[in-house]
Amino acid sequence: MSKVVKLKRGLDIKLNGEVGNTVNSVGNCSLYAIKPTDFRALIPRLVVKAGDQVKAGEVLFINKYKPEIKFTAPVSGTIESINRGERRKLLEVVIKADNEIQYKDFGAADVNKLSREEIIERLLDSGIWPMLRQRPYDIIANPQDTPKAVFVSGFDSAPLAPDYEITLAHDLEALQAGIDCLKKLSNKNVNLNLRANTPSSSVFSKLKNVEVNYFEGPHPAGNVGIQIHHLNPINKGDIVWVINAMDLAIMGRLFTSGKYDARKTIALAGSEVKAPCYYQVITGAQIGSIVNGKLKNEVEERIISGNVLTGYKVDTNSYLGFYHNMITVIPEGREYEFMGWATLGCKKFSMSKTFPSFLTPNKKYTLNANYHGEERAFVVSGQYEKVLPMDILPVYLLKAILAGDLDKMEQLGMYEIAPEDLALCEFVCTSKIPVQSIVEQGIELMMKELS
Repeated sequence: MSKVVKLKRGLDIKLNGEVGNTVNSVGNCSLYAIKPTDFRALIPRLVVKAGDQVKAGEVLFINKYKPEIKFTAPVSGTIESINRGERRKLLEVVIKADNEIQYKDFGAADVNKLSREEIIERLLDSGIWPMLRQRPYDIIANPQDTPKAVFVSGFDSAPLAPDYEITLAHDLEALQAGIDCLKKLSNKNVNLNLRANTPSSSVFSKLKNVEVNYFEGPHPAGNVGIQIHHLNPINKGDIVWVINAMDLAIMGRLFTSGKYDARKTIALAGSEVKAPCYYQVITGAQIGSIVNGKLKNEVEERIISGNVLTGYKVDTNSYLGFYHNMITVIPEGREYEFMGWATLGCKKFSMSKTFPSFLTPNKKYTLNANYHGEERAFVVSGQYEKVLPMDILPVYLLKAILAGDLDKMEQLGMYEIAPEDLALCEFVCTSKIPVQSIVEQGIELMMKELS
């Protein structure tokens, strides 16, 4: 029986630049890249060199300490460059794509006729396995584990996020194959979580072998970590697997077509986009091929791979993040402002009643990347609890991380959170505390000391 979870805590940030229903093709994109930095706790080992020819689905690099986990090319072509950073850290493997993509053939197959071992082998060989992540720690799942549950969020509640009903409207067969795959891997029905008002005509409503649950409330209702907390909380020793709905379709295509077909429909959104809409791209596409000619160029712009809360800053020579389903463009916000944050006005947004914005709750705003202040004393203000619909004490947890107190971190719920779950805490924080960076620090410490 379906369960309806009503969340009262959270915050919907209404921004200008919401996408419409139009889906366009990007056109020519010659460069693609896979970035090891997109994967937490990964130490890569290269298996290609500049100048090599690869097909879509052929291996670029592997996990040094789990060599069965492979990372493959999303397109066919020539290895254009291998870019490194400090201490020769591998940053990205860049591919110059062929005019027509050549795919490595893994063979189409009926998931229900394959064994669990055969499914795992195909997912590993094709490079699709990294799309499957585990909680705690939000890292790539270990193929040797069996999770206690598998979760898929059928909606994204982040600001300007894409509507999966549009991006996945024609992927029912692939989604069902992905669901059947996950069921075989976990020996359980998949937990599919939808918005409370999801219509019966939804592509997700037609899926079988799923346990459907509904969530009602503001962001972060669409975060899978929040959903797990309310349906099947993670305790010490528990393992839960999660996958993004768009990645689930890519997983399903591996079995329906026998190819690593990394196509996805992403949103190009934000107040600095001329006509925000959806674009069909391939994972790892160069940002410039998507945004060039589509921006207003009226002010200095910040291009973000991902959403405004959890994405990261990129430029036109960068590449779309492996797990990202949108690109957001907002003003940078370097302009001088008289009296700074203390200037009252109708154009400013606040979750409190500091600004008049609370009188117009449905108004959309053009927000920039300015901090409007500097880091201050980290005090208990009660702000975090208003936007975090979890039964944890976020301030005390963050202070336990800063103190390196592993016992306190365990007791206060460290196993249940990922940086994205506390992104709103960072947004509303008057102390300007880098909350997500602190959570990353805590995850690294837990993995180092307890794994």
